[in-house]
Amino acid sequence: MQATQNQSLPIGHPLQDYVIKKVLSAGGFSVVYLAEDAGKNIVAIKEYLPTGLALRSEGSKVQANSAVAATNFKHGLKCFFEEGRALATIEHHNIVRVLNFFRANDTVYMVMNYLEGATLQDYIITARDLKQNKVFRESTIRSLFDEILRGLRIVHQHKMLHLDIKPANIYIRMDGSPVLLDFGSARQTLSATQPSLPPSYTPGFACPEQYVDKTLLGPWSDIYSVGASMYACISRGTPPAADARRKEDKLIPAQKLGKGQYSPALLDIIDSCLALDHMQRPQSVLTLQKMLAQPIPASPPVKGGLMDKLRQYLRPDT
Repeated sequence: MQATQNQSLPIGHPLQDYVIKKVLSAGGFSVVYLAEDAGKNIVAIKEYLPTGLALRSEGSKVQANSAVAATNFKHGLKCFFEEGRALATIEHHNIVRVLNFFRANDTVYMVMNYLEGATLQDYIITARDLKQNKVFRESTIRSLFDEILRGLRIVHQHKMLHLDIKPANIYIRMDGSPVLLDFGSARQTLSATQPSLPPSYTPGFACPEQYVDKTLLGPWSDIYSVGASMYACISRGTPPAADARRKEDKLIPAQKLGKGQYSPALLDIIDSCLALDHMQRPQSVLTLQKMLAQPIPASPPVKGGLMDKLRQYLRPDT
C-alpha cells in the first residue's frame, strides 16, 4: 500500500514557545516553517520528518511507518539532534545561527535565524534569464567564497562536514554577505543506512566520495562542492554529476569555459577543486582561502554592478 503523504503542521499551530506562520519548504528529510516566537521575532524552524520512514497523516505527532523504519527513524533523529546541538555552539557571521533545538511531537526541531535576501541560485537563475554574460565579477566571486570559507573553516574545526554545499544553500543577505545554510551531514548518515530515502546529495555539487566510498569523506569533500558552486557562477548552470564524470568526464574545464572573462588563476582554482581524485584537490579550507587571496589583475569597474542590479531585482516585496 502506498504511504499517505506527510502533512505539515497547520498555520497557527503552537510549537513550544513558537507559533507556525507558514511552510517555507518541504522535502524528503524535513519541513521548514516560518514561525514567530513569544517576542514576535520571526524565525525558521526545521522539523525532522523523513518521508520514507515516518508519517504524520493527522494531528501533530509523527509516527514511524513500521518497526523496521522505527529503528532507522530513531537513528536519524539522534543524528539530527546531535547536528543541531553542534551547530548551536557555532556563532559565525557566515554560518546559519541555530538558536534552539528541542523534542516535540515525537520528533526534533531546530530553530534558526530567519534571513532576508536571496540564494546564490536565485542570482544565477536571474542572470541566465536576463541573458547576462556574468553572474559576478571575479573580485566578487573571490570575496563571496572567502566569506563562505571562513564559516566553513569553523565548521571543520568542530569536526563537522557540511556535505550539501550548493548555490541553493548559500544565502546572500541584503547587505551582500553570504551565509551557509542547511547542513546535510545528518541526511548523509541516515540515507547511508536507509536506501528508501531520497539521496542526501545534490547531483552536480556532491563530491565523488558521496557516491562510491563515504569512508573517504573529509574537508576536501566540501571543497569539491565549493568548487562546483564557483563553477556554477561562471557557467550559470550546474556541473555534470560526479558519478557521470567518473564514467565519462564531459565537464568543460573552467579554464576553457571562463577564458577571457576571468583570470587563469581563478579558473585553475576552480578546476583543482573539481578534481575527481580527492587527493588532487586542496586538502583544507585554509589552503583554498590562501589560493583565493592571491592578487588578481585589476579590471575596470562595471557601472551599476550586476550584483547590485540582481539584488534589487530579487528584493522581496514589502
